[in-house]
Amino acid sequence: MARFCPLFSGSSGNSFYIGSREAGILIDVGRSARQITKMLESCEIPITAVKGIFITHEHTDHVKGLRVFSEKNRIPVYASAGTLLALEEAGELTAKMTCCVAEERGTECAEMMIRPFPISHDCAEGFGYRVHTGDDRTFTLATDLGYISDEVRRELENSDLVVLESNHDVGMLQNGPYPYYLKRRILSDVGHLSNEVCSSMLPHLAETGTTRFVLAHLSAENNTPDIAYQTSLCALKMAGMQQQIDFEMTVAPRENQTGKVLLF
Repeated sequence: MARFCPLFSGSSGNSFYIGSREAGILIDVGRSARQITKMLESCEIPITAVKGIFITHEHTDHVKGLRVFSEKNRIPVYASAGTLLALEEAGELTAKMTCCVAEERGTECAEMMIRPFPISHDCAEGFGYRVHTGDDRTFTLATDLGYISDEVRRELENSDLVVLESNHDVGMLQNGPYPYYLKRRILSDVGHLSNEVCSSMLPHLAETGTTRFVLAHLSAENNTPDIAYQTSLCALKMAGMQQQIDFEMTVAPRENQTGKVLLF
C-alpha cells in the first residue's frame, strides 16, 4: 500500500514523501536538510528509502534544503529544464549533485512512474507531478498555481489521492496587511489558488473517482486550516457528497510533528 507523508506545507517550506517504507521520492525540499531528515524519521522513513528528489520550482520555500540534502545523501534531483537552469544560476546546484530533467513521458524512480505537468506560477518553468505507484495507485500534486488549466484538471482527474493548493481566503487577503503589489501577484493567474477556486474543483474530482483530498500550501497570514477545510467541505456537501463515504479530506500540516502518514 502506498504511503504519503506531508512533511511540511506552507509559505515557510514544502516537502512531501510518496512511496513505501523501503523506496520512495521527495517532492520538494523546502526546509533545512536537518529538518527534512528529522521529519522523515518521525514518519519511520529511512533516508536510504529516498531514491529521488522531484522539484516543482525554484522558489526558496521549495528548495531551501536541496543542495545539502542531495549532496549529503547522494540523491538525484529531477526538475524541468527551466527550473534546473534557475537553480544553477542561483548557486543551488553543485558538481557533486546528480541533476536530471524530469521527462514529459515520465521518469521511473523507486519502482514508480513520475510524470510532470506544467503549472501556472511566477517561476521559470513550474511542474506539478502525477505519480503511478507500484501497486497501481495514482497520486497527483498541484500547488503554486494561479489557476486550474484544462491540462491541470485532466491530470487531477481519476487519482486515488490529490494534493491541491488552498492557499488563501480572498477576503482575508484583500483586507490583510500585504502591500498592494503582493496582493495582485497572489490573486493573478501566476499566483496562488484560493480556497474558493480549490473547493470548486473538488466535487468534479470526486465524481471522477478521486476519494482522498489533501489541502496544501496554506498561507499563514491569509488563511487558517479550519477556513480552508470548511470551504471545501461545504462545496462537496452542496454537491451531494458525503464525508467518509464519497471522500476523505485533510489539511497538510505546516509541520508534521506527529509523523502522520496517509495510506492509499
